[in-house]
Amino acid sequence: MTGAPLAVPVLGLHHFAWRCRDSEETRQFYEDLLGLPLVHVIKSDHVPSTGEYCPYVHIFFQMRDGSYIAFFDLGDDVKAEPSPNTPPWVNHIALRVESVAALRAAKARLDAAGVEVLGVTDHHIIESIYFFDPNGIRVELTTPTVPQSEMDAHALRARADLDEWTARKAARMAGQGAHV
Repeated sequence: MTGAPLAVPVLGLHHFAWRCRDSEETRQFYEDLLGLPLVHVIKSDHVPSTGEYCPYVHIFFQMRDGSYIAFFDLGDDVKAEPSPNTPPWVNHIALRVESVAALRAAKARLDAAGVEVLGVTDHHIIESIYFFDPNGIRVELTTPTVPQSEMDAHALRARADLDEWTARKAARMAGQGAHV
């Protein structure tokens, strides 16, 4: 059989990494406030993939499913800048909690710690709260509120819904008047 190789089966998220301004400040937020344990620290003066000289510490916080959120502190007290062409609500990481009660408890804990929290927001399939970490990264805590059968029904329509959006966008971009 010839042709393109089969897609590699992706098993799940290992980690997602961002730059942080201060690793201890970030540890306090993710470990002490959100309860994600710090489980691994890599310290190096050279980037393994490129060999580039850039002293850093790479810190990993573990979630209950075994995946991680990670950060690079480059030792210069500079945080990553947001993209100037993207609204601040677009780029974020959504972390799942076990229930609406857990979501409301997290909101109360964050409020008590002086973190500005938006929500609880009802998205009809999930409920969420939103806040920024000390690095300016938008974090969403979310929990499903519908049965899996409803999500399965959405999955059956997902490609058709995207195709409809793509056609509307193309019409709008061509100046044919469709409002998105």
